[in-house]
Amino acid sequence: MVGSHLADWLLANSDWDVHGFLRWNEDLANVDHLLPRVNDRDRVHLVYGDLNDHPSLERAVAKVQPDYVFHLAAQSYPQTSFTAPIETLQTNILGTAALLEAIRHGGGKPVVHVCASSEVFGRVPAKFLPIDEDVPFHPASPYAISKVGTDLVGRFYAEAYGMCVMTTRMFTHTGPRRGDVFAESTFAKQIALIEEGRIPPVLRTGNLESMRTWSDVRDAVRAYHLLVTKDPTPGAYYNIGGSFSCTVGDMLKHLLSLSTRDDIEVVTDPERLRPIDADLQVPDTTKFRRHTGWEPVIPFEQTMQDLLDHWRDRVRSGRNFLVR
Repeated sequence: MVGSHLADWLLANSDWDVHGFLRWNEDLANVDHLLPRVNDRDRVHLVYGDLNDHPSLERAVAKVQPDYVFHLAAQSYPQTSFTAPIETLQTNILGTAALLEAIRHGGGKPVVHVCASSEVFGRVPAKFLPIDEDVPFHPASPYAISKVGTDLVGRFYAEAYGMCVMTTRMFTHTGPRRGDVFAESTFAKQIALIEEGRIPPVLRTGNLESMRTWSDVRDAVRAYHLLVTKDPTPGAYYNIGGSFSCTVGDMLKHLLSLSTRDDIEVVTDPERLRPIDADLQVPDTTKFRRHTGWEPVIPFEQTMQDLLDHWRDRVRSGRNFLVR
């Protein structure tokens, strides 16, 4: 999701070439609209490889010789990390180290953005709210632990090798193209499927009590662009997030209010519950806002409407979907 929106933003707001790094069997649905532009005016390029295949990272860096690197790649699903913890740790920690090694030995001096996650803070006591950059880490999943490693590896390469690496802890961000394993997106997908009569009017959920601060992915990528262009500071680390907070349950109520159906039953599915949950995700983003002047501008209501409309369009396209 994020990479596709970042490509959209850079193509519209810079004169940069955009090189997307992806696996050979990657689902390209989120970048279908960009594919006709591949190699068009030498602005959009696809480079194939894998974060766990270190030579492919070295080849990509050598081929592209990037001026800026946005490291967004990860095993990014917290729920999956409970069933595949080794893969998650290897991809997110060792993969980040391998990428930074490839950059360090690649001959250039790019500005590098390493994307950690607000999940590094995990189970935050209420006394620490809102969460600033110096709140202690208390990760609540193998994914969160892997992102602690990602965060520390990024800062280490800046301090040890003088590389211009900056780390972000982006809080919940969503919008069109969001993967259907995330709560708000699977809710929107289920609503769209129910509206089209593809599944019964039963919407399955996990934990609805967690507090989240919501931002739009299109605001997020604008922040990332500012991060690397507005006085980039080696070793800096920032919390980034929106300004609207509510529980996952309240978010679901809002999505249901947008539906054409008024008979949808909400059912808790034990399979969707995490063993531990990061339940108070409310950021203090003062540091990043003061440094860059960034502010979120897309309201929560538009984000949710656009997310639901995205799934309506996909469902109406006639594709078959797993209900996740």
